[in-house]
Amino acid sequence: MVRGIDDLSTGEPQSVSGMLFTRGDVNDRPKLWTLLQDVDCVYHLAARVLVAESVLYPREYNATNVGGTVSLMEAMRDVGVRRVVFISSGAVYGDQEKQPLHEDAIPDPRSPYAVSKLAAEYYVRTIGALWGIETVCLRVFNAYGPGQHLPPSHPPVIPNMLRQAVGGGTIVVHGDGSQTRDFVFVDDVVGAMVAAATAPGVDRSIINVGSGSETSIQDLAHLVIEVTQSSAEIVNTRHTHAGVARMCADISRARQMLGYQPRVSLAEGLALTLERDHRFQKEAETALL
Repeated sequence: MVRGIDDLSTGEPQSVSGMLFTRGDVNDRPKLWTLLQDVDCVYHLAARVLVAESVLYPREYNATNVGGTVSLMEAMRDVGVRRVVFISSGAVYGDQEKQPLHEDAIPDPRSPYAVSKLAAEYYVRTIGALWGIETVCLRVFNAYGPGQHLPPSHPPVIPNMLRQAVGGGTIVVHGDGSQTRDFVFVDDVVGAMVAAATAPGVDRSIINVGSGSETSIQDLAHLVIEVTQSSAEIVNTRHTHAGVARMCADISRARQMLGYQPRVSLAEGLALTLERDHRFQKEAETALL
């Protein structure tokens, strides 16, 4: 039986079907003690994840992303859980001259969000070593897929572009669009997570999870228009900070240690997201009215 806990600050109850779900906070240790009974492996994804928001609220990001991680590790120690798979982020690398990004690169986090993820990695690995808990940190790059949260401010680039395209509006690209990212479909990320729960010889490992390919934001915008068959116009803004210049994951370690092989191309992933996410279907229907 899969058990889950989430405060639903960025999700809906209906999206967590097929498990024993509890609404709660990752810092609630008594609740964690109850949920962790007879559990073999914990997937730790609980976090606040908006980079721009973290700049405004670094204390809150530290409390959830770092403090929540320590609370979870303490609860796992108390109950006796043997392994945790921590979902970190490629954001910890920051701007790096050498691409693709290998796990041995020295992190250079550029936001409180990235700092909180890196600090949580250190806590997971250090506490795990001290208390005999096996740990795996997966540095996931730009994951996307159906149901991805779309906040009104600073939404993730792929669902935002899809919404703009199917609605017949304008696709806004910040800067000249030359900045690149490694977009990885959620099904591929889940495959890596499943493998990390039982793979041998991975204790205290840090492993990149991405597609192994980099795509410029400008090329992404054109691909979104192609996949959606939209007539939307692409508009580039000026004087907007577009984040790090390049991001591409070296996934050789994931291949070696997890047998990981991304299977969904970006074009296929965009089409699957459109097909499975009812929000875009409603957006298209509204645009036709």
